Amino acid sequence: MSAPVVLDLHADPIDLTAALVDVPSVSRDEATLAAAVEQALREQTTGFEVIRSGNAVLARTHRGLPTRVILAGHLDTVPIADNVPSRRERGGPEGDVLHGCGTVDMKSGDAVFLHLAATVADPVADLTLIFYDCEEIEASANGLGRIERELPDWLHGDVAILGEPSGGFIEAGCQGTLRIRVTTTGVRAHSARSWLGDNAIHRLGAVLTRLAAYEPRTVEIDGCVYREGLQAVRVVGGVAGNVVPDEAAVDVNFRFAPDRSVDDAVAHASEVLAGDGVRLEVTDRSPGALPGLAAPAAAALVEAAGGRFRAKYGWTDVSRFSALGIPAVNYGPGDPNLAHKRDERVPTEQITRVADVLRRYLTTGRGPSGR
Repeated sequence: MSAPVVLDLHADPIDLTAALVDVPSVSRDEATLAAAVEQALREQTTGFEVIRSGNAVLARTHRGLPTRVILAGHLDTVPIADNVPSRRERGGPEGDVLHGCGTVDMKSGDAVFLHLAATVADPVADLTLIFYDCEEIEASANGLGRIERELPDWLHGDVAILGEPSGGFIEAGCQGTLRIRVTTTGVRAHSARSWLGDNAIHRLGAVLTRLAAYEPRTVEIDGCVYREGLQAVRVVGGVAGNVVPDEAAVDVNFRFAPDRSVDDAVAHASEVLAGDGVRLEVTDRSPGALPGLAAPAAAALVEAAGGRFRAKYGWTDVSRFSALGIPAVNYGPGDPNLAHKRDERVPTEQITRVADVLRRYLTTGRGPSGR
């Protein structure tokens, strides 16, 4: 039996990031890392209630302070691509960089949160920490969704910070996402006698033409600019090399600005995609999240970050908090464009900067309580 993993939460967040990366935690296989996080929080922090939920670990203080800040991050990663253990590169063209699976998405954010839990002795707000499982796979498996169903009182707060990679910017809100399968039907026939059939793949042509001509909106909300997109992401069809197909389908992904509800997004996408002989089926839907930067606790975080904020492209779990009426932002080290890549890497100065900003936010008069 291998020795249990021991994490040092008082270590530099850069070193703590490397330690987290060195514990493989692909979705559904987070147990070893969750156990290490749980043990570290129990043994190296003061004043936290700590519980375990599956492969998620939750901790919170009960100081009776007027504001509660939620720090949330997922423990899982996408499958490893020969990039564990971590590797630190100093003096390269990008400076001091930490390589490895999860360095960007999002073990560097987790490391910052864990380090602050152990080292911020007198925060101006009560803290809730949520390290959850299965974020990188289907939404039905997401550990934060399970926590919402089974432990809803743990999701009470005045602002939520998701440690998603944002390059050290506050990335506010998120786009909603909608997937629709567009299916066409025809009549099967031998391709040598094609006039006896009706080609379902050809019937997709009109749908693809509408998609190619589609002009997406650009929307500004609270100073954040969101760009929508309606894209074909998968085409399915064909029976054999000598058969006119009688069914074909294209999967379409609509990334929509958070000023649209899911129902509005479905209605809009359906209007674009509908046509004669076309069947539409919504296969996945998740609402967006408005920026919420006007909320006092969120505004204080923007101030602590030096006013560096922008819109979040893509969907994140800030949507879950927004649906609960909690302002939520993405804030973490790492370039989101490098997430999931074989050469995933994070500049170490971003880890340090995010830790410094959040420490100032949680401890100073410009922190979330507004003192």
